[in-house]
Amino acid sequence: MTTGSDKPAKKTTTKKAEETSSEEHMTETISNVDQVIGIIEKMSVLELAELSKSLQEKFGVTAAVPVAASAAAGTAEAAKPVEEQTEFSAILSIIGDKKIQVIKVVRELTGLGLKEAKDLVDGAPKPVKEGVSKEEAEKVKAKLSEVGATVEIK
Repeated sequence: MTTGSDKPAKKTTTKKAEETSSEEHMTETISNVDQVIGIIEKMSVLELAELSKSLQEKFGVTAAVPVAASAAAGTAEAAKPVEEQTEFSAILSIIGDKKIQVIKVVRELTGLGLKEAKDLVDGAPKPVKEGVSKEEAEKVKAKLSEVGATVEIK
């Protein structure tokens, strides 16, 4: 009878050892995950893209959306009301005859230096301001139109 009572005691001890080992493994795994996250946080976008590509090649997976899921997403998007655009870009498309005046206005609007403003004007069509409100984009258009430039708002 003593042998029968010894076996459950051993199982209990073994279970406790397994639980302790499991807890240590979980703690170690969490620590490893934290280390990986720390490394990823320090990576540049190009390095992250390379990492993603390497992982896809190594494990034979892709980030593609299945066709059935994309069809369902398309249906859900169609049901949503169209959101109104809140950010606009003022794009200098045509400089006009008064290039120097346009450069001055671009400097005033953007705070760029003389060389940067000149490069922007010479490289037209280029955005003068991006991600601004409609009112701000209209102000940019009005000021540049006063000196003969053509501005598109997108």
